[in-house]
Amino acid sequence: MKVLVGMSGGVDSSIAALLLVKQGHDVTGVTAKFRPDSDKKNRGCCSLEDIDDARRVAYKLCIDHIVMNFTKEFEDEVIKDFVENYKNGITPNPCIMCNQKLKFDSLLRRAISLGFEGIATGHYAVIEHSSEYDRWILKKSNSSKDQSYVLYGMRQEQLSRTLMPLSNMQKEEVRKIAAEYDLPVANKPDSQEICFVDGKYSDFIHDYSGDKPIPGYFVDDKGTTLGKHSGITKYTIGQRKGLGLSFKEPMFVTKIDARTNTITIGNNLKQYKKTLTARDLNFIPIENLKKPMNVLAKLRYQAKPCEALVTPIGKNRIRADFLEPQKAITPGQAVVFYQGDLVIGGGIIE
Repeated sequence: MKVLVGMSGGVDSSIAALLLVKQGHDVTGVTAKFRPDSDKKNRGCCSLEDIDDARRVAYKLCIDHIVMNFTKEFEDEVIKDFVENYKNGITPNPCIMCNQKLKFDSLLRRAISLGFEGIATGHYAVIEHSSEYDRWILKKSNSSKDQSYVLYGMRQEQLSRTLMPLSNMQKEEVRKIAAEYDLPVANKPDSQEICFVDGKYSDFIHDYSGDKPIPGYFVDDKGTTLGKHSGITKYTIGQRKGLGLSFKEPMFVTKIDARTNTITIGNNLKQYKKTLTARDLNFIPIENLKKPMNVLAKLRYQAKPCEALVTPIGKNRIRADFLEPQKAITPGQAVVFYQGDLVIGGGIIE
């Protein structure tokens, strides 16, 4: 297969490229450039240093390496979405948006236009074709680094043209292979946090938008004023520290209302909810959800799956009812549904 491998400059994508070469594929490495050279805060994932690391690995593997410029798409689809959501009291996951809009959409389309049959990445997840569903499916990796949660948005065309050679490998095994082949990224640490934010999210948001944070009020669930906040972009659901208020018991952010510029806070019990609704859905083994389905739901990347009944409630919307109340359900984050290892799909929490 003639395949374009996304090489971020990290150890995972480097070993993905190595394994594909060993399997006999016609491999070319590509690093997506998301931030302009003039951006002095261009650190973390996909920085200029990462491009150089990816190039050195490609040289070591004797494969071609190219850089593709996605700076405009990244700003339009990821950064602007991140800023606008936070300003509206919503906590987005830009890594999921980057996967959906860029890595498995724009990159794949460019790859096909250049004559490649598909793309490959260093994600820990399993893609295969199912005779039961007669569709491409996505499954959890057996690895402790399973990343299926951030891939729920993949569509059939994308799954059919994507290779994930790490699939069920463990991180320790990946690093061991990198060391054996003396790759320059063998001991490179994994990237953390959001790649385009250096410092506080709220500082980035207001620097980017030019808008100053607007102070408002903390209230309880009955609307009683409890104190002043310094701008809704500085808070997120479940936050306890940094509220600037003193109470007899720990208090947490339970709701952010951009319309009234108020932040509701409550005690630990107020954080728990039994129901959510979600929009912008994508289902993988099925075209869409036509009737209620029992699933295991994940509300964030590191969260433990919880039992839920998912019910369609309108065009591209569902309601999830949990067997047990769930803590800090956060609008803007993804909820992803599983049955065993199979990813059923997911959407954005309303």
